[in-house]
Amino acid sequence: MTCLYTRLERESLLHITGPDTLKFLQGQTTCDTRTIEENRSQLGIFCTPQGRVICDFLLCQLGADHFALRMHRSIRASSSAAFGKYIVFSKATLDDTREDWRPYAVWGPNAVTALTLLFGHAPSKHFGAIHGDNYVVVQTDQGGEQFECYLHESFPQDAIGAAIQLATETEWQALQMANGIVRIEAATKEEFVPQTLNYDLTGHISFKKGCYTGQEVVARLHYLGKPKRRTGLAHLAVEGTSNVGTVVYDTQSGKAVGSIVNCCSAHGVTTVLVAATKDALRSGLNVGAADGPVLVERELPYLIDPE
Repeated sequence: MTCLYTRLERESLLHITGPDTLKFLQGQTTCDTRTIEENRSQLGIFCTPQGRVICDFLLCQLGADHFALRMHRSIRASSSAAFGKYIVFSKATLDDTREDWRPYAVWGPNAVTALTLLFGHAPSKHFGAIHGDNYVVVQTDQGGEQFECYLHESFPQDAIGAAIQLATETEWQALQMANGIVRIEAATKEEFVPQTLNYDLTGHISFKKGCYTGQEVVARLHYLGKPKRRTGLAHLAVEGTSNVGTVVYDTQSGKAVGSIVNCCSAHGVTTVLVAATKDALRSGLNVGAADGPVLVERELPYLIDPE
């Protein structure tokens, strides 16, 4: 089929409401919220003061003074608690319990046609958004074939199934991993600096916006240093699965050099995003042990620094 959809059960929305929402997020996160509009969404991350990533997110507007951070469900409550330490003096309120807005994904060459039939129009640029009283649709790729839809419970959600073929969430996850976008999960929160996860290469960080929590550490590495580890894309050479956090070993030296940060299996292929030393990413990796299953490198859609 040329258009597919799935309900994103692994994803959730952390709701933030109030007139100070964007001002609050500007002071805490890596994205420049001054660019956020009803028709414009943005990627970002939230770090500890030591520059370790608490969560990654896609920020979008759901209504007047009503915004949402789409993030992995396993970290929504802990991320809300971390934000909550700083929000007490802002006219903004966090809610990590709401389930009245539900995330979906739609993708394929005919996605724009299908979305236009459903909503009357579709976004036309990367991270562009369209809105209605009970829906928001965001284009998440540059080619106009990948979209996230946030549907309020009042939206007739069976309509999407009537118009588009159902797929699995892991198919969408594998597609996003092929885009080289790392996702923070419960096992990896507060483990990595942003550059290790390529967030400086994937549009998650504005280096012009000014201060935010962890900014000094992130900016120092960007301007004065180079990350010792980067994240590469690969798949397992044999059929099987691997857990997030599993240690990987350099094929040549047999030394532990990193770990798996995301993993999924779709259509019999296990795809991984793996954070490791740059030399090991080039020379080869084994999973779980020095003689464990081999990771076969795949090409990312962007360049990692060669040094």
